Amino acid sequence: MSRFVVALGGNTLLRSGEGTVAEQRRRITETRDALAVLSRRAHDLVFTHGNGPQVGKRLLAEEQSEGPAEPLDVLVAETQAQVGYLLQSGFGDAFGGPPAPLVTRVRVNPDDPDFDDPTKPVGPYYTATEAAEKEFETTEVTRESGETAYRRVVPSPAPLGVREAAHVASLAENRDGPVVCGGGGGIPVVPDGDGGYEGVAAVVDKDHTTRLIADALEADTVLMLTDVDAVYRDFGTPDQEAIRRATPDELRAMRQSGAFPAGSMKPKVTACARFVDETGGRAIITSPEKLESALDGDAGTTVTAD
Repeated sequence: MSRFVVALGGNTLLRSGEGTVAEQRRRITETRDALAVLSRRAHDLVFTHGNGPQVGKRLLAEEQSEGPAEPLDVLVAETQAQVGYLLQSGFGDAFGGPPAPLVTRVRVNPDDPDFDDPTKPVGPYYTATEAAEKEFETTEVTRESGETAYRRVVPSPAPLGVREAAHVASLAENRDGPVVCGGGGGIPVVPDGDGGYEGVAAVVDKDHTTRLIADALEADTVLMLTDVDAVYRDFGTPDQEAIRRATPDELRAMRQSGAFPAGSMKPKVTACARFVDETGGRAIITSPEKLESALDGDAGTTVTAD
């Protein structure tokens, strides 16, 4: 038995500048075709996914609405369901049966330092004048065009556990089709003091939640799919070089040397290194188009214990 947990991110759901449902459907169909190799390589498939563009659109809609704003945890839940449905319909029976989307919560520490010093930009871009008029905290960012802009900034606490992990495991073991879970990193929740949990205004990094899910399911392979075909040394320079194989220690050494600044591959390499350390499994970072070659070790970046 082989169990793969596959993180869908980057251009696997949307190309830069897109955002309509029709565009998402087209891209999901392309991704489905690129992932066909998985139906031959894995018995159990569990997908996680990002939700940045979808949450961004919902935040903008909330700003433009005259009614009370919906809390961020509810928007994360809404977009989990949205993307899960689009994957369910777009993937169809390509991976052994229709995907089963599951709204997923992740437990976070209410004392996580990120609640006092938020680090995660979300939502639409603003000018300096627009940002100064907002009731929420903003941070300066650089757009793909190189222009300076501002975005809302929210806490991004570390996920500690997946509340629905047992349900995910049961669905995966049924082998009636893949499971879709952990969307957008999961809905962050904290104990409510009454034996339950309540959502908080934060977003969780999808890659770290993917690692938690893979650990809980005893997966043997984690696939991080993004819009870059591998992890690179000196990325974006004339000297860039793809890292084909690495151990967790090698990735950590590169991270500590500043090779992976915030907003780059840092969350992915950190999550992959920890997964391999804790399970002895395999992690691969690549693009959907290079997936089959990456599984054979001829593309992408593969992380193993030795």
